[in-house]
Amino acid sequence: PTNAYECGNTIGSYLHYYGFDIDFAPVADVNTNPDNIVIGNRAFSDDPQVAAPMVTNYLQGLKDAGITGCIKHFPGHGDTKADTHYGYAQSLKTWDEMLSCEMITFKAGIQWGCQLIMTAHIAVPNITGNETPSTMSSVVLQDKLRTELGYQNIIVADAMEMGAIMQQYTNTEAAIGCIQAGVDIVLVPNNFIEAFDAVVSAVNNGTISEERINQSVRRILKLKNSIRK
Repeated sequence: PTNAYECGNTIGSYLHYYGFDIDFAPVADVNTNPDNIVIGNRAFSDDPQVAAPMVTNYLQGLKDAGITGCIKHFPGHGDTKADTHYGYAQSLKTWDEMLSCEMITFKAGIQWGCQLIMTAHIAVPNITGNETPSTMSSVVLQDKLRTELGYQNIIVADAMEMGAIMQQYTNTEAAIGCIQAGVDIVLVPNNFIEAFDAVVSAVNNGTISEERINQSVRRILKLKNSIRK
């Protein structure tokens, strides 16, 4: 493959051959921090104007092969130094700074019609005012991604078993908290059965409304139905 479309189409073609219909790619992060140890060459570029069309071309390549792509890691893991697989990581950027960099690629993906956006477990204290990981933050997911950027499709958590989550929350706190923040799919909880039971209990006792669950179910069923066609 010589370009982003061909990369997406090549990878999408063999994924489709093996029976997959979703790929948690491409990385839409802009790798602006040379000390970044987790994104690095997973990003298309350190320039959002270069990265944005590559993100959408990759998505189109996947789509033309019958695969639904997912852009990640919102609101942007490119300016961090630490690795959220192992522990706490943060970006000190303000929202205005992200609008002129990270959000260029995510907006491009949203405008293209991306069906899935994966969260980052990074804290953005200059946006939220605290150290809460973005996956657990309604400010990031509801106020910024849904309300300001107008994204209406599925929000999927990065793996909830990662250090950035498990060092701060129990398995059940993480599952309930990310749904309250706006996540539709709780990906890879540390203990699936325990997380499932906790969410059911949270709905039964009113911690999470049934309508909140239904919102996510409707988004997921909408994607499933479009994939079947």
